Amino acid sequence: MRLCVCLVLLSFILCASADKSPIRRGAEFARDAVGGAWDMYKAYRDMREANYKNADKYFHARGNYDAAQRGPGGAWAAKVISDAREKWQSDVSGRGAEDTRADQEANAWGRSGGDPNRYRPAGLPTKY
Repeated sequence: MRLCVCLVLLSFILCASADKSPIRRGAEFARDAVGGAWDMYKAYRDMREANYKNADKYFHARGNYDAAQRGPGGAWAAKVISDAREKWQSDVSGRGAEDTRADQEANAWGRSGGDPNRYRPAGLPTKY
């Protein structure tokens, strides 16, 4: 009986001291991924609204930066969305490999925590 009580108490102590359960970590990853997708959408929406020449790299970097700040799930969502968009752009729109490479550089810069303002064009309204 004492052994059972000791095992139960030890189990409670281990569970209480555990960092996070796999279910909780999975839920946080999913929440961050949804939030990251929303950040990417907001950057895209702002880019379309601004309609400002040579600003696309800034919005690429900003969307990826905002998404990655949410955590691993946000960074994952940003990478998946960025890669899918660039694949579509290179396959369908025919903008060229150089533009795709520059976009991916801005995407990676933002995801790694780099300041998106590196790509900010002069004269872009401060709203963005």
